[in-house]
Amino acid sequence: MRSARAKVLHEIAGRPLVEHVVRAALAAGASPIVVVVGVQGERVRERLEQALPGAPLRFVEQTERRGTADAVRRALPALKGFEGTALILCGDVPALPADAVVALAEGHIRARAALTVLTAELADPSGYGRVVRGKDGRIRAIVEERDAGAAQRRIREINTGTYCADWPALVAAIAKIRPDNAQKEYYLTDAVKLLLAGRRRVQAVVHGTADEALGVNSRRQLALLQRAMNERVLGRLMDGGVTVIDPGSTWVHDTVTIGADSVLYPGVVLEGATAIGRDCIVRSGVRLTDCRLGDGVEVREYTIAAGSSIGDGSTVGPFAHLRPGTALGAHCKVGNFVETKKAVFGDGSKASHLSYIGDAELGRDVNVGAGTITCNYDGVFKNRTVLGDGVFIGSDTQLVAPVTVGAGAYVGAGTTVTKDVPANALALTRVDQRNIDGWAQKRREKMAALKAAAKAGGPR
Repeated sequence: MRSARAKVLHEIAGRPLVEHVVRAALAAGASPIVVVVGVQGERVRERLEQALPGAPLRFVEQTERRGTADAVRRALPALKGFEGTALILCGDVPALPADAVVALAEGHIRARAALTVLTAELADPSGYGRVVRGKDGRIRAIVEERDAGAAQRRIREINTGTYCADWPALVAAIAKIRPDNAQKEYYLTDAVKLLLAGRRRVQAVVHGTADEALGVNSRRQLALLQRAMNERVLGRLMDGGVTVIDPGSTWVHDTVTIGADSVLYPGVVLEGATAIGRDCIVRSGVRLTDCRLGDGVEVREYTIAAGSSIGDGSTVGPFAHLRPGTALGAHCKVGNFVETKKAVFGDGSKASHLSYIGDAELGRDVNVGAGTITCNYDGVFKNRTVLGDGVFIGSDTQLVAPVTVGAGAYVGAGTTVTKDVPANALALTRVDQRNIDGWAQKRREKMAALKAAAKAGGPR
């Protein structure tokens, strides 16, 4: 991966690779889940425990990279006394769905096998261990590419690294594995030969959708699986009644929920714990992160929002920016080039144009005129602005916090509010207007004379 980050912590569809794997195991009914960690093991543990509180997770450490059999061996103390069927999944195979895991386990149990290997057929099997079958079609061995001969390298069936095993039988086989290979590692694949030698049943099951069973070993593979996982997420949403106009340009995390009859336009990005209600419209270029939208919300073009909630029937954008802590009530409007931060809007309140509303509390049916700024920072502290129900703020107003404007009050355009405004009052700070008759005509005549003199080479 050429990365300072452990491979299994790289993300696809909003989750680390390893979280997808653990979720698939849990959904398949596996318990407990033993996670063998190595590089950045504490970070892996923290991410999984944070994402899956209460899950039956146990963690063991493989301090040295000594192969897959050694990794499985590390799980022995965590599974002391276990006598059942065990799934062995790779932490970098995020796309294998839970139903495939279930099918693998059920087939293994029906066959009464000691070990079942999940395989796939690839047009280019380079880099993968090859599945060697006998003339009867049964598996005979799995040979890693580094140890494979020319004929074996031409085999297209590969080992995906996913297994289902009779745990006591596998443990006995692992105890006999030796690092007799080019890498001097303990290969879990050697258990195949050992179990067959002991006349135990080993079978290989081909997974029909090869891409789902493959691991991530490069940034290119990460991108390919990212697209595949995104298509899966969008497919699930569309099956649930969501319209996705252009799936190829729409990116939605696996963590996002969307109600029926909502519409996603091209270029939308939905991330994190975003939850969108029914009958919503999210237009092109919108990016929502950890946001909650009620029903009937419209988010217009090129709006960015994070950590915010938008009430039923509200409209946001275009080109709006909702920063964390923004909470809009029902039927609110935040229009073009409006930025909010820790701002609470009561039902029906509006800030339609070119404003900054930060650290503010707006009551119901407040109207904020264009160019309004809440001056919330005094150089040391962030201070709050409170606007009561029905307040009208004229254009080009500065509200110097901390300040409160009482219910029903008006603030005239161009006002700088530095003191609280009583309910139903009018606040004005601009000077009286003075008109000078004929001033503009006299100025034009003076400028024309100066311009003529400059052309003639005279003094300017």
